[in-house]
Amino acid sequence: MPNLMIIMSMLAFIGCAHSQTDQAQLVKQHDFALESLGDGIYVHHGVHTDIDEGYHGDICNASFIIGSKGVAVIDTGGSLKVGQQLHDAIRKVTSLPVLYVINTHVHPDHIYGNAAFLTGEPNELKPQFIGHDKLADAMELRREQYAKLNARLLGEDAIGSELVKPNVAVKLTADLTLDLGDRKLIVKAHPIAHTNTDVSVIESKASTLFAGDLLFIERTPVLEGDIKGLIAEIEKLKSSPAKQVVPGHGPVTKNWVEALNNAQHYLTVLLADIRASIKKGETMESTMNTAAASEKDKWLLFDIANRRNVNTIYPALEWE
Repeated sequence: MPNLMIIMSMLAFIGCAHSQTDQAQLVKQHDFALESLGDGIYVHHGVHTDIDEGYHGDICNASFIIGSKGVAVIDTGGSLKVGQQLHDAIRKVTSLPVLYVINTHVHPDHIYGNAAFLTGEPNELKPQFIGHDKLADAMELRREQYAKLNARLLGEDAIGSELVKPNVAVKLTADLTLDLGDRKLIVKAHPIAHTNTDVSVIESKASTLFAGDLLFIERTPVLEGDIKGLIAEIEKLKSSPAKQVVPGHGPVTKNWVEALNNAQHYLTVLLADIRASIKKGETMESTMNTAAASEKDKWLLFDIANRRNVNTIYPALEWE
């Protein structure tokens, strides 16, 4: 079970750069902005921030896809309040029912908005909640710690932010296909990488890949899982048929292979530098100041995120 320090660092390092492409249309709805990618796909970009700047639950990419039968939501934000804002934004665009709510992994900034979709709507069935087959257990293990963090960091906005576990699990052995009518979504479970609960989603109509936190753009990649596993999963994503990619944090991109290469390069350098430090007998504290230093000018929030990465990775690599 992750200790409190690791979970606190999770909230600190997970963030996104609020950035829009020149081609994208922004739809303003009560200060809850949506980026329209066309073809019925919308992304809300949370604010790029660190915990010390005031975590408010709205820091990750939350997306929805509209099909002829209904809507699929991918990640819901870090509180009931953010989830309700997302739900309201969907209703400004379409009256079709929300059929699926997909969580890309267990981190709290991606899951606590689920509660806004729990009750369903008049004359509608409740949506199915979709996640990795390890997600429900991971949520339960972290329930108490996450609740304490939310209460401390969100204050009144934490009220009502209950954990809603998946009722449909995606297994490593079989992708899950979801039907939205004129388009399908393929949900894939990944081995341990960013976390042990990662899934990605690709939709068929516009060939858009939703990578979750397997991909960070602009902002320093982070992990609590396995760095070698994350490097391997990023490599696999390069064979995707996607035309554009929505990362877990950062701007949507059509140059997604380059984005994957950038993230993979950082992680590869970090891995090599930590291994070299361990071989030379350098302490973890010393390694925090030197590992991946050559990457510093390429990433936002590098100092704080990179130190936490070393804190996560160094102890595991000592036992290689």
